[in-house]
Amino acid sequence: MSSRTVIRNGLVITASDEIHADVLIEDGRVVALAATGTPAAESWTAEKTIDAIGKYVIPGGVDAHTHMELPFGGTFASDTFETGTRAAAWGGTTTIVDFAVQSVGRSLREGLDAWNAKADGNCAIDYAFHMIVSDVNQETLKEMDLLVQEGVTSFKQFMAYPGVFYSDDGQILRAMQRSAENGGLIMMHAENGIAIDVLVEQALARGETDPRFHGEVRKALLEAEATHRAIKLAQVAGAPLYVVHVSAQEAVAEIARARDEGLNVFGETCPQYLFLSTDNLAEPDFEGSKYVCSTPLRPKEHQAALWRGLRTNDLQVVSTDHCPFCFVGQKELGRGDFSKIPNGLPGVENRMDLLHQAVVDGHISRRRWIEIACATPARMFGLYPKKGTIAPGADADIVIYDPHAEQVMSVETHHMNVDYSAYEGKRVTGQVETVLSRGEPVITEREFTGRAGHGVYTPRSTCQYLL
Repeated sequence: MSSRTVIRNGLVITASDEIHADVLIEDGRVVALAATGTPAAESWTAEKTIDAIGKYVIPGGVDAHTHMELPFGGTFASDTFETGTRAAAWGGTTTIVDFAVQSVGRSLREGLDAWNAKADGNCAIDYAFHMIVSDVNQETLKEMDLLVQEGVTSFKQFMAYPGVFYSDDGQILRAMQRSAENGGLIMMHAENGIAIDVLVEQALARGETDPRFHGEVRKALLEAEATHRAIKLAQVAGAPLYVVHVSAQEAVAEIARARDEGLNVFGETCPQYLFLSTDNLAEPDFEGSKYVCSTPLRPKEHQAALWRGLRTNDLQVVSTDHCPFCFVGQKELGRGDFSKIPNGLPGVENRMDLLHQAVVDGHISRRRWIEIACATPARMFGLYPKKGTIAPGADADIVIYDPHAEQVMSVETHHMNVDYSAYEGKRVTGQVETVLSRGEPVITEREFTGRAGHGVYTPRSTCQYLL
């Protein structure tokens, strides 16, 4: 039996348009839009009508950088695929792209199978995977070709974390050369991990053990140097490059320069770099550990460069790098040694609201909000126009958003499985009211009406954003 839903009277906002329109949904997909009050819209009948008067009707968010259940530093990220995707839905995100991990000495396939097993049957929203490549060899390179054919079309490498995820320049170049051939996209964690390890050792030897030193040793210049080096390696390989979690103005400058030269170089930043700073890392009584992530939070003066990069499209995407660790029992592993604090912040539930606050604050426009949070991540990672827009044929991943509601972010009210909020006490304007995933209500007027297992694995095509 076919099922139809119509959303009436809302302001439909996509990356390209704002229009007062009604939206007709049938069998999980958008089938038509028509201007509100027109004969075409008035003629629609449906089993269910949602009145969105006074509200925005926006595409569900696409968070292209999450880490559910990630093993790190002797522990695991505290959100499972079940709790993490439920929290994402509460925040208006309807698709995540998480990272499957290749362990050194193991195959890509083994890592991908392990992550598929973690997610299968547990997700409230749709999901896809990138592949973390930790061990570049001839077999790995062959596997990259197979994974691209199967819809895993992006591969993350690390210039940081020697002994864990680290790849040297030769390994990076080989993977980039392969992606140039098979259409894959290399995602780079750009920090000079070898140099950072020296600075960590020296800081600890001086007795500098508090969380704030995490930010001081992971210097902005070492992010910029690695970003520059990654760009040049990609240029040699003739491959596109996507730099993840850009936090430093010097790194933005490297990406902007490459883009001015016409290179397929892209940059992502995250809400924590736009709204938090080293002031948080310096909070007393080890509270600063809550804000330890890599790349690290920077001094506030870097924020202007990030906002400017988002406006000029030198940065194209805002993802969360959601990787939560509880303060009690997890972040506390680094008491007396900042290098042992698990790296990561919770944020999958907060991204859409924080970016709407950026609209309210005048940093970006409404359409740019949708572009950097929905449309471009979908295009960058081969999900568009199935995801990231409201148009005939697209999945009915739709959020009814109240732009006037006011809320205070807090651990008391969030749904992420972590014992603190990185944005505790922050007042924002705007809140998710109702969320549809493939036409099914997951959040209904601020109540969770979804279920584990509704979300399905979504294969991806190659990058649709290349110059």
